[in-house]
Amino acid sequence: MKQADVVIVGAGHGGAQCAIALRQGGFTGSIALIGREPEPPYERPPLSKEYFAREKTFDRLYIRPPAFWEEKGVHLLLNTEVTAVDPAKKEITLSNGESMAYGKLVWATGGDPRRLTCPGADLAGLHSVRTRSDCDQLMGEIDGGVRNIVVIGGGYIGLEAAAVLTKLGCKVTLLEALPRVLARVAGPELSAFYEKEHRNHGVDLRTGAAVEELVGEGRVSGVKLADGTVLPADAVIVGIGIVPAVGPLIAAGASGGNGVDIDEYCRTSLPDIYAIGDCAAFAAGYAGGAVMRVESVQNANDQATCVAKQILGDEQPYNAFPWFWSNQYDLRLQTAGLSVGYDQTVLRGNPDDRAFSVVYLKDGKVIALDCVNMVKDYVQGRKLVEAGASPDPARLADAGVPLKELL
Repeated sequence: MKQADVVIVGAGHGGAQCAIALRQGGFTGSIALIGREPEPPYERPPLSKEYFAREKTFDRLYIRPPAFWEEKGVHLLLNTEVTAVDPAKKEITLSNGESMAYGKLVWATGGDPRRLTCPGADLAGLHSVRTRSDCDQLMGEIDGGVRNIVVIGGGYIGLEAAAVLTKLGCKVTLLEALPRVLARVAGPELSAFYEKEHRNHGVDLRTGAAVEELVGEGRVSGVKLADGTVLPADAVIVGIGIVPAVGPLIAAGASGGNGVDIDEYCRTSLPDIYAIGDCAAFAAGYAGGAVMRVESVQNANDQATCVAKQILGDEQPYNAFPWFWSNQYDLRLQTAGLSVGYDQTVLRGNPDDRAFSVVYLKDGKVIALDCVNMVKDYVQGRKLVEAGASPDPARLADAGVPLKELL
């Protein structure tokens, strides 16, 4: 039977960072890193940005050069999944039928793209943007002449894909079932701005557009909406979120509903098993203790470092500052904090100038900022969130007042 002192399941940002942090911290035991894809760990955000736009080749996406893992004594098991966990025996079952024993298990599997459930969802020509293979397949179709593309989902993945497709000369229709894009993660000011931007760039962006059916013979040829409209489509991108990949852990008895539950030390309810990244639900300090999953590279990396420290004997609770980013056209969005539960927004600057910030407050305290082409606001605004500052709204709205003066 194979075995390792630390087995890390999932070779994305969190899994890779955990292995790196263990070695950087002086861990000398054996480490196995299991990934379902054939490639060594690579960065995911560029898939819907620079890689998709052909601005970066894949070799520039590696988190570390491929030779790094062998040099550091990290055993990679690629093209492999974990199908079962036995916490009593401290063993996992691999997709090839073999078993593997562990001392500590770190679950960093992220999630699988949420799939459509309407008629026609099994047609060819449907794509997600989650892996290199996803992007390569779609780019191959575009190179082959596909030009009329419907994007379903107005979150960041859908918007970023629409921006790149437009740049590549495709005719893009973007559908969002809710009344505005980014409705789950941002305020109406930011939603209105991005809707206007995409329309100005030629995207046929439709909100309140529910998909009823995908039509076609073998391959998708159109998208039928609830109002009966049929939109022609050579291909469809589905960006409606992810389903946390935690089945084997839940089957083994781990606590969880939306993902797998972890405590402040990233521990699951099962002994010697941790969970990190997109699949892990925790009480977020920067969201008033609300239990949630945070889908970001920052969260995955910082939780990975937290777990590595636990294994090395340096127990510290996880409370890293959350931040995010999105590139669309020539716009750089940087988000500081979590806007969950906000009851007030303050606009700094004019969206028509394509450089502004939306500040989110709860009970008068700054809890988050969305900054579009406003790096100074982002850097200084982080400190307002960390300090729990309650600035005067009038001064907060004055873009001429540096945020550092409001601490």
